[in-house]
Amino acid sequence: MTGQKTVPQVFINKTHVGGCDKTLQAHKDGSLQSLLKGENEAFEYDLIVIGGGSGGLSCSKEAASLGKKVMVLDYVVPTPKGTTWGLGGTCVNVGCIPKKLMHQAALLGSAMEDARKFGWEFDESVKHNWETMKTAVNNYIGSLNWGYRVSLRDKNVNYVNAYAEFVEPHKIKATNKRGKETFHTAARFVLATGERPRYLGVPGDQEYCITSDDLFSLPYCPGKTLIVGASYVALECGGFLAGLGLDVTIMVRSILLRGFDQDMANRAGEYMEEHGVKFIRKHVPIKVCELEAGTPGRLKVTSKSTESDEVVEGEYNTVLIAVGRNACTDKIGLDKAGVKVNPKNGKIPVNDEEQTNVPHIYAIGDILEGKWELTPVAIQAGKLLARRLYAGAAVKCDYINVPTTVFTPMEYGACGLSEEKATEFYGQDNIEVYHSLFWPLEFTVPGRDNNKCYSKIICNKLDNDRVIGFHYLGPNAGEVTQGFGAAMKCGVTKEQLDGTIGIHPTCAEVRKTRINTTGLPFCITLLLLCCGWLCSGDV
Repeated sequence: MTGQKTVPQVFINKTHVGGCDKTLQAHKDGSLQSLLKGENEAFEYDLIVIGGGSGGLSCSKEAASLGKKVMVLDYVVPTPKGTTWGLGGTCVNVGCIPKKLMHQAALLGSAMEDARKFGWEFDESVKHNWETMKTAVNNYIGSLNWGYRVSLRDKNVNYVNAYAEFVEPHKIKATNKRGKETFHTAARFVLATGERPRYLGVPGDQEYCITSDDLFSLPYCPGKTLIVGASYVALECGGFLAGLGLDVTIMVRSILLRGFDQDMANRAGEYMEEHGVKFIRKHVPIKVCELEAGTPGRLKVTSKSTESDEVVEGEYNTVLIAVGRNACTDKIGLDKAGVKVNPKNGKIPVNDEEQTNVPHIYAIGDILEGKWELTPVAIQAGKLLARRLYAGAAVKCDYINVPTTVFTPMEYGACGLSEEKATEFYGQDNIEVYHSLFWPLEFTVPGRDNNKCYSKIICNKLDNDRVIGFHYLGPNAGEVTQGFGAAMKCGVTKEQLDGTIGIHPTCAEVRKTRINTTGLPFCITLLLLCCGWLCSGDV
């Protein structure tokens, strides 16, 4: 009944508290006293989740499946351009999903260029239709929105499309789009509000510019586009827009892909530059003016050098701002609940169980201080949190060696430490870097991008050459890197990689003198067994 396989099993007034550790924790956070006094019956819900993105949905559905009464509140504040979307959060609506689909559209353009070399003959007049792509992508997203609502209903989660803010530590106010207010109480709360794009704070930015929140449902082709920023959002959007045949310029303040391995980041940027994306480096916009209204219109951007007094002006049809994101924590009444927030960035500090300084309030996802801003991380954290709260589980989310991929035109996958971080943590003399340039077989017949793909692993010489960083620039980077993520969780070493036979011919088998294999999503079972693991559903 409880999912707990140990003793003691503590119940108070028909509520399952857990075992010894959970009972002591309940005493510490005050919930034990509330249960003993019967105060739990005064709460309308066992759990209220604020935010209907990946993490919030994962946590709410898991809690409901464990027999708890759960509410999810989700409300999308429209962008300055008026853009809004449905249930599912950033990833589904204006992030991972539409980004990957439009990236695929751009890759298909490259594939058509290659096709002639493989013997395909077709009319020269091939062009891309933005409206067709946008409609198809948004229709798919709409189906996902509906699926999430059905899933919540099937699990008896009460979904309310309303903006939530605390009025008391255990009480929130929910305001729907018509302005109607309702009030709800819960024993526990989970904050999963995510982030929204940051604007520049210069004249004309909100009036005339768009962000990634607007791009994927833009009703017209953006035309000649300036992208401001060097984040993964900036490079991904710039990459697929250029791949669709648009004139794209990226304005960079300092470095590409801050936080990622800079060798790899620069290689990804160089590839983009060689394939038509223009870069304006060491510049920031200081003003955006409208020259002509339209769909698209014409905008004039004035920018200033970060190193001199040089001022540059340029005309574009669309300006997309991608300079980072702000945590959505400043307008949900956290002060009334007593939750501490980092005043510099709005992020919420939590302990290793995603618990804030207020014992009955937890936080997951992009709003956490010092944690990964990735959908799979939020999903995992939300699910495990619900199990710890309501099923007596003890497993915590592991934020170490999380694999990720940047979907630039030449995709970049990474897991573990960058070369800079590895050097900082272990010292230059204690790490070994094995690297290789390679030419995918698929690129040979079209004769393109010879030796532009690149991979490297970083090993800790003090720990039996254990792999502490994996980096791959090439086709299908996500698929290759996923396999390495599992291997690194198992503690894979350089010797074990050398002893693993790759699948030929694949990009994942990358062979060279100093390392035999630097990717193996397809032979992951062999590697797991090599590391002493048995394959299971959990793996």
